[in-house]
Amino acid sequence: MVTAVQVGTAQDLAELGLSEPDYEVLSTLSEREDGTSTLHEQATKMGWSRSRLSRHASRMEARGLIRRAPDPADGRGCLLVLTPAGWGVLRDAAPSHVASVRRHFVDRLTSDELAALGRIAQKLSGAPGTHQG
Repeated sequence: MVTAVQVGTAQDLAELGLSEPDYEVLSTLSEREDGTSTLHEQATKMGWSRSRLSRHASRMEARGLIRRAPDPADGRGCLLVLTPAGWGVLRDAAPSHVASVRRHFVDRLTSDELAALGRIAQKLSGAPGTHQG
């Protein structure tokens, strides 16, 4: 199920010139008020290793979507900052991405199926070894 949805949404993002990882980095950075996060916090939020995010961030930085800045709280760390160009790309891509997720996932399910998936997601997002319900 996840693969089928991801293939469809990835193809739609590619038409916009973005990869799924690009969109994930942009969208998660945009959740921060100032579009800024430490590399460590961002990697943790995305479930990526810091080295994977650092390599991907380098490619996005070369395209002007994000920039790196020194982290004043950690001399060894860096901040990832969404650039004005990155904000613009995300703003332009977001409506198409939402439509893509709807087309490949949400609109194919009934309200009862979506509610069941919501309950399953809630159960699975609990701490391992805990039983909810």
